[in-house]
Amino acid sequence: MKNLAFLVIAASAISSLTLAQAPKTTAPKTTAKFLLTVTVSEPFIQKGKLNVQVIKKSFALDVQAVKRSQKFGKISSSLEPKLSAIFKLLTREGKDARFNLENGSWVARQRSAWTVDEKATRANLLAALKAGKSSATIALKVKAPQRNVRNWAESGITTLYGKGISSFKGSPEFRVRNIVVGASKLDNDYVAKGAELDFNTSVGAINKATGFVKGFVIVGGTLEKEDGGGICQVSTTLFRAAYSSGLPITERFEHSHRVSYYDPVGFEATVYAPDKNLKFKNDSGGTLLIQAEWDEKAQTLGFYLFGRASNRKVVVSKSVISAFKPAAKPSYSADPTMRLGSSRRIDIPMQGMTSVITRRVTMQDGTVKKDTLKSVYSPWGAVYAVNPRDSRLAGR
Repeated sequence: MKNLAFLVIAASAISSLTLAQAPKTTAPKTTAKFLLTVTVSEPFIQKGKLNVQVIKKSFALDVQAVKRSQKFGKISSSLEPKLSAIFKLLTREGKDARFNLENGSWVARQRSAWTVDEKATRANLLAALKAGKSSATIALKVKAPQRNVRNWAESGITTLYGKGISSFKGSPEFRVRNIVVGASKLDNDYVAKGAELDFNTSVGAINKATGFVKGFVIVGGTLEKEDGGGICQVSTTLFRAAYSSGLPITERFEHSHRVSYYDPVGFEATVYAPDKNLKFKNDSGGTLLIQAEWDEKAQTLGFYLFGRASNRKVVVSKSVISAFKPAAKPSYSADPTMRLGSSRRIDIPMQGMTSVITRRVTMQDGTVKKDTLKSVYSPWGAVYAVNPRDSRLAGR
């Protein structure tokens, strides 16, 4: 029995020695969770300064699929559906930079285009699996949009320089269409340092081919339908942005009569190529970006000028109105949709008047510039749409 006990003890010792001296396994350690991660940065401008937003994303992979991949030393086919979904989720198109009002502050943001380098990502994943790591990096290609935040920052386009707002409430459908089309043609335009903006040239031809529809314009003392009726809402709003910013107005005309869409009286600018145009000069000291914003439901239009912080103080007075004259007699406009003998009022009468607005611009060096905006409006009568064969058209 003593010999048997000795053999048991010896066997136990040998067994313990064998376990202690056994070589360590080289198989990778399988983690409870494996993540594919990506970190990317996106620049933005806020309060006149360039900043960077860091974006981090992570995606958990199936544990069993990870174990199989580690066991066989290659990416398991069971991981493919998840990888494809991740690659698709991260792939996106770029979007040009734009200023937006966020919590009372203008912030310029862009969206860079993302493309996953699938080959490089798979290589990263396989290397991490073989090494027993718990995560791998997604290889993401990032491409900034053509109109991007960094270029704006380099050009000094960082701050709201000035703005102009108008309301086109009550406008018929054709007028709304022309306002939106006209504003969109100026949206995201640049005015270089020292350059002059030419409204008619910037908007281009106004006709059906360029997106405009027929609407009422002032012709020969009454209203007639022509392509682009309502475009003066666009010129007026842009004029307000430039005038309120203290920029030199080099060409501007008022309407022949007061139009309520453009109140306050005199704070407007009409265009009718090639005879009437709106022009202003960029003397801000840097490039200006024009950004248009419209709301068809609220029927408002705004133009915002972005550039360097303004180095001037601008004070624009209210309209001083005088020289009132009684409204004119009614006029008539041909409309083939009207039944012979019937009429429909399409515009209201307006008194003649003179409006004067003054502007005081104090430059950074203390120099003060003053100018006067004078508008003389002729009396205007109500306008009625009638059938083209109506006898009342003969005397117009």
